Amino acid sequence: MKRGLDIVRLTFVAVLVLAIALTAGCAEGNKTKVTETNGGEGASRDSRPVVLVPRADGTLIFEGTSSLIDASHLEDGYVMVKYTGDGRIKMQLTHDDQEPYTYDLPTSGVFQTFPLTSGNGHYTLNIYRNISGDKYAFVDGASFDVILKNEFTPFLHPSQYVDYTEETAAVAHSEILAQGASDDLDVVKRIYYYVVNNIVYDMDKAKNVPSSYLPDLDDTLHTKRGICFDYAALMTAMLRVQRIPTRLVIGYAGKDYHAWISVYTPETGWIDGIIHFDGKNWVLMDPTFAAGRGLADYIGDGSNYNALFYY
Repeated sequence: MKRGLDIVRLTFVAVLVLAIALTAGCAEGNKTKVTETNGGEGASRDSRPVVLVPRADGTLIFEGTSSLIDASHLEDGYVMVKYTGDGRIKMQLTHDDQEPYTYDLPTSGVFQTFPLTSGNGHYTLNIYRNISGDKYAFVDGASFDVILKNEFTPFLHPSQYVDYTEETAAVAHSEILAQGASDDLDVVKRIYYYVVNNIVYDMDKAKNVPSSYLPDLDDTLHTKRGICFDYAALMTAMLRVQRIPTRLVIGYAGKDYHAWISVYTPETGWIDGIIHFDGKNWVLMDPTFAAGRGLADYIGDGSNYNALFYY
């Protein structure tokens, strides 16, 4: 599996986009009090959370000099990777000829979960070690073909960017927020209103956050402070454990980098941009638009939203 030493100069687009969109791009953000409206009485929706725990079963592995890639559950929409060496490590996950997704890979020797959000097809996973400046040398890699159980499974599991377990406080809190909700869209509204009304935007953190930053959901809930990445990851996790497929999306809204959340319900299909960051505040689009022409006109030909990366 290992090939000869390749020295490459990598432009880590995904990391840079994420840092710009979720740190500097939201440095002017503030906390805006919004009013919550609950669903009707007599709701029968089950609010018990479901955590789909990623597993490294070892049924399909690629073992390198310092890494172990576990591809046992590709059909479930994820691959797991751990690195046992040292140094500064990057990983790129590429679907066919698309733009690679770039991640920081810790050297803790603990498995990290990465979603296969580009759907079915051929993926290449390469691991690189920093040798100087922005130069990286190839260390290990693998390639594999993916046929998903369904299109939603990558957006129902935890991952490196949206990391949680059954013990994560946000999981239990999602049940509290979802109790009595009339349907999935009502759950979306409740979780959105909770996050934006209770989490204070942390200006100091936004100014000093490193590009390798990853959200800690429990820390966000405990301190009630966070940056845009924290807001988005917290909402995404709470919705996923409520069995609502949710995509954390990075891309363009108009001419600017922004983050938004897309959700899926059987009644509406994928609703893109239902929760997005407009440069100053988080904005919830009226879910009732999904059943009418308003939302379709807004999304329309895609000129308002141009997604680059899905997590």
